[in-house]
Amino acid sequence: MNFSGKYQLQSQENFEAFLKAAGLPDDIIQKRKDTRGMSEIVQNGNHFKFIVNNDNQIQVNEFTLGEECELTAPTGEKVKSQL
Repeated sequence: MNFSGKYQLQSQENFEAFLKAAGLPDDIIQKRKDTRGMSEIVQNGNHFKFIVNNDNQIQVNEFTLGEECELTAPTGEKVKSQL
């Protein structure tokens, strides 16, 4: 199954609680809770590029399934992961 495409946020139940649990400060939570961002997924085999555009702030994460990668967390921190 290919997940490539553009996705518009439709709802975000418990989003504030999620952002708080992720460690974002209250001022950032207030700014992000009302955004209706656009996400784009570009899939090439097992390689994924995930692009999120929220109010002119663009965040890009790329990973290949089964390989270690470095991602940017919602807090802006870099984290290593393997998906």
